[in-house]
Amino acid sequence: QVQLVESGGGLVQAGGSLRLSCAASARTFSRYAMGWFRQAPGKEREFVAAINWNGGSAYYGDSVKGRFTISRDSAKNTVYLQMSVLKPEDTAVYYCAADIGVAVGRVTDEYDFWGQGTQVTVSS
Repeated sequence: QVQLVESGGGLVQAGGSLRLSCAASARTFSRYAMGWFRQAPGKEREFVAAINWNGGSAYYGDSVKGRFTISRDSAKNTVYLQMSVLKPEDTAVYYCAADIGVAVGRVTDEYDFWGQGTQVTVSS
């Protein structure tokens, strides 16, 4: 079992930045691909970004490409999501997820463990 705890959400003005963190409980964290998803009210959960087990490959959803950066620090069992040039449409609950499979997934079904989410609100 892997426990994931997100932090760093909050209220920010459009054009601003936030960095989300996701701390993992597992000592085997470095074996997992990690992803970030988000869900706005009334919408389905959306893929934001993912990173492979060693941080060598990263993938992004089209709506955040060029503005968000995913990274990981295996020494701290933590994955980060640096968000820049935030827009009101980025407002959502952001979830961290762990995938114990080999491939890096872009859909929710590919992930095995989820955090509780952190709210990000971008004002216009």
